[in-house]
Amino acid sequence: MRTRTRWHRGERNRSGAQVGDAVAFTSFGLARETISRMRKAGFGIAPGPRYFALLGEALVYAIQCACRTAWPRLGEEERQGFAEALARSAARHLAENEADMLGERAAAGIAHDFIAHLNRRFAEYAELGYGAGGPDFAFMRYYATLITELVPPADVRWVHDQVIAIEAPVTAATLDRTVAGLLDNR
Repeated sequence: MRTRTRWHRGERNRSGAQVGDAVAFTSFGLARETISRMRKAGFGIAPGPRYFALLGEALVYAIQCACRTAWPRLGEEERQGFAEALARSAARHLAENEADMLGERAAAGIAHDFIAHLNRRFAEYAELGYGAGGPDFAFMRYYATLITELVPPADVRWVHDQVIAIEAPVTAATLDRTVAGLLDNR
């Protein structure tokens, strides 16, 4: 996936919130690519509520990675602006897509539920390591465990390996480049 790692020429002094908005788009795209790769690998992820549950969990992981990469580069005020803008924009992307595709719930309710889910996951991921080289094994294993709970029973046996070996590292590395590039060149 092509990602934006630089701002257009002449545009300077971007706030943490503006960077968060830009990163949300990339995070959502990476979450969609995760599900797409898993479907191509033969996992039975049919369109519907399960698809959006998996997409939401992949988006939560992407947001965790983006925030962990951004924290050392931002001051306290900018961190809050970055995280809030990232969460709101990502929730909007997910909610609009789910409401359009499934039509079962209003986008506002979906976004509200996603933010609540994201806040719970922030507390859970906070206990896990993420260094300069990206997420540690426990961080990725936790993500794989969450995804395992959402796939069809026939796929449980293989999904852990797919997530730890391919999906988690690709998302983390892409967001590391994107967030670092946008924050360092603003």
